[in-house]
Amino acid sequence: MTEIRFAGFGGQGIIRSGIIVGRAVSIYDGGFSTMNQSFGPEARGGACSSQLLVSDDKILYPYVVRTDFLVAMSQEGYTKFEPEVKDDGVLIVDEDLVTPNTKKRVLSIPATRLAEELGHRIFANVVMLGFMTAATGIVSVEAMKKAIPESVPERFVDKNIAAFEKGYEYSLEHFKGKK
Repeated sequence: MTEIRFAGFGGQGIIRSGIIVGRAVSIYDGGFSTMNQSFGPEARGGACSSQLLVSDDKILYPYVVRTDFLVAMSQEGYTKFEPEVKDDGVLIVDEDLVTPNTKKRVLSIPATRLAEELGHRIFANVVMLGFMTAATGIVSVEAMKKAIPESVPERFVDKNIAAFEKGYEYSLEHFKGKK
């Protein structure tokens, strides 16, 4: 079983990230997943997270206990959830928004900056998903490319696929797909 937590603030697509990966794993990769979410009372700007469990077998307890991968898109999210990451866990961070202070393995990408280059920062979470897909191998690229169109508004499908590919390519270029 792999335990993943996406953390950031409302409006960054943190909850949608968990939904997309969970859908990709469960429907297109033939695995099992559960997703839970938490967020503050604010519609945008407040802290939020989604926790996703991914497994080849049925999942009996649907909550993250010890995080394998923390995907942090805000400093507050990183600070709050980094202590839950296993000693051999991996932190995946937006390097322009998060300054890690840890001895744990950190993979970073300028996700928001890359999304802005694509036209709008709202695609940063999908840039991050492309990066995570290449860097971790938790879910297949094919499954993600099928799940994204079902999970975003139709008028933004092409931009989201481009954002996913941008993050995926960034990981391959900078980390050679090292897991």
